[in-house]
Amino acid sequence: MPEVCLFTDGACKGNPGPGGWSYILRHVATQTEKEASGGEAETTNNRMELLGVINGLEALSRPTAVEVLTDSTYVANGCSQWLAGWKRNGWKRREGKQLKPVKNEDLWRRLDDLLQKHEVSFTKVKGHSGHPENDRCDELAVAAAVAASGKG
Repeated sequence: MPEVCLFTDGACKGNPGPGGWSYILRHVATQTEKEASGGEAETTNNRMELLGVINGLEALSRPTAVEVLTDSTYVANGCSQWLAGWKRNGWKRREGKQLKPVKNEDLWRRLDDLLQKHEVSFTKVKGHSGHPENDRCDELAVAAAVAASGKG
């Protein structure tokens, strides 16, 4: 059973465009929560999805058992299916018969380091489906994207 549930989301106004990431960390035993979000003026949705998870894991002060709940297929599959192969191939991904650089390699490397530190499992949730924490993370990420656009 996880010690912490980490709910995450990313949003982008245009892709690329201004983007936002967010997370809610919930300590399972005490139900104590921490929310955080941030944004960038020019980014992509996938980078924001990754930063939600990265920033949430970086907020932990010690190695922890974490269940990450995300609506991002990119993040969930990347961590559970693709990451080991990318590392084995020198941070390259297969595209047909060729190996191409992994997109967002800088963030995947940061996330990989965090996955070595913590005991992390991933649960894919359906976005915009009435999941309270996912909906709250979406609100926070969209607000951060708007703020990053300078039009907030």
